[in-house]
Amino acid sequence: MTSAESDPALERHFKGHRDTVTSVDFSSNMKQIATGSMDSCVMIWNMKPQMRAYRFDGHKDAVTSVQFSPSGHLVASASRDKTVRLWVPSMKAESTAFRAHTASVRSVNFSGDGQTLVTASDDKTIKVWTIHRQKFLFSLNQHINWVRCAKFSPDDRLIVSSSDDKTIKLWDKNSRECIHSFYEHAGYANHVDFHPSGTCIAAASTDNCVKVWDIRSHKMLQHYQVHSGVVNSLSFHPAGNFLITASSDSTMKILDLVEGKLLYTLHGHQGPVTCVAFSGTGEYFASGGSDEQVMVWKSNFDSSECSDGVRLQHKTTPSLQNLQAPPTSSMAHPPFNTHPSVCRSQASEPSEHFNGQDSHTAAHTQNGSRSGIRSRATHSHTYRNPSTSSSSTHQTQTQGLPQVQAQSSDGGVPPGLASTLEHIIGQLDILTQTVSILEQRLTLTEDKLKECLENQMEIGLHLQRREEA
Repeated sequence: MTSAESDPALERHFKGHRDTVTSVDFSSNMKQIATGSMDSCVMIWNMKPQMRAYRFDGHKDAVTSVQFSPSGHLVASASRDKTVRLWVPSMKAESTAFRAHTASVRSVNFSGDGQTLVTASDDKTIKVWTIHRQKFLFSLNQHINWVRCAKFSPDDRLIVSSSDDKTIKLWDKNSRECIHSFYEHAGYANHVDFHPSGTCIAAASTDNCVKVWDIRSHKMLQHYQVHSGVVNSLSFHPAGNFLITASSDSTMKILDLVEGKLLYTLHGHQGPVTCVAFSGTGEYFASGGSDEQVMVWKSNFDSSECSDGVRLQHKTTPSLQNLQAPPTSSMAHPPFNTHPSVCRSQASEPSEHFNGQDSHTAAHTQNGSRSGIRSRATHSHTYRNPSTSSSSTHQTQTQGLPQVQAQSSDGGVPPGLASTLEHIIGQLDILTQTVSILEQRLTLTEDKLKECLENQMEIGLHLQRREEA
């Protein structure tokens, strides 16, 4: 996987929104991309260059989330105007709207069968609706702060939600009970989603980390500290072996979940990258940012690697053992340098339909060599606009355009030192686990103490009333 063909490449570039792009999603047939924005609009972009984009106006405030239905015949959008709209993604822009919550709606997600919709809101609730006539079914009410995101599991039996109350909750859709709460201590999760196998979840956190949790053992499988800013969004590759993340540090990262390491750092957006999503086949992914731009990338992952990932997913369901990284990375520390050197770039103003071509320039990273981790040649790509003719203009165009940097595992670390480092990281893992357990116990103690104080106050007020009577 050292050739250019196996590295992500920018395919298309869309510009039409007038404010931050908040959400992006592919249609199932890969012919359209839906985006939402702070400009209150939903836009439908056609993958065929000759076809124009559609702008849907209807929401009265920022659009926070968009998603195609599994069939591709509808697009759901959530907004700060407290409504959800269902659009027919065609030129007519037909839509129906319903008031879904009493505060901003943060996310919207279709069930796998396309019959129901789950919404999350700043009113601290998660609600489930039928698509037919948008009939309300039930709500889930245990969060005590804004709910940022809610998603169905692949089999539609569970719902996962993340909130500013620093919890990620798993819900049983049928019993409507909260099965488990995962606690975030340093921040809250902006975005959460199920692995395609349905056996674990990944969370994009405001503490700059990405965490992968097993939903049966409730243990953290992996913890990635690869971003230097808030992680806003993430998306699993359909094969289940890759995860892409979007961050306010202006980069996207592609993570290899099977080996527990960082593969690529992608530059392109000027300012925070706010949303990212793989297509249904995993052949493409799209990103949106505060620079008002939408970028469509070709994954170019080795097809054999993707098919291996599918096999791993089927083999390991329901245990998903191969998702876990080597032992030293299965909890708090990934088996790679968490501070890789990256290419710095500032995105210039591209044309609406941008066709990327790449050229190789030398780049260097030094990640610690680890046993059992395949090495990759380190190189970055600078994408040039083919429409530019003169060499001087050509050079200017390339200086700030999207770059991809592959992460290398060849650091030349002596075996003895590598062994010592592994031992140290192993000990740090144990310490991290211990601290995590202590933090959870402290949180429970604080909750109990708060409950006792509230009860004591109630008893005091009751006694006071009796004395006054």
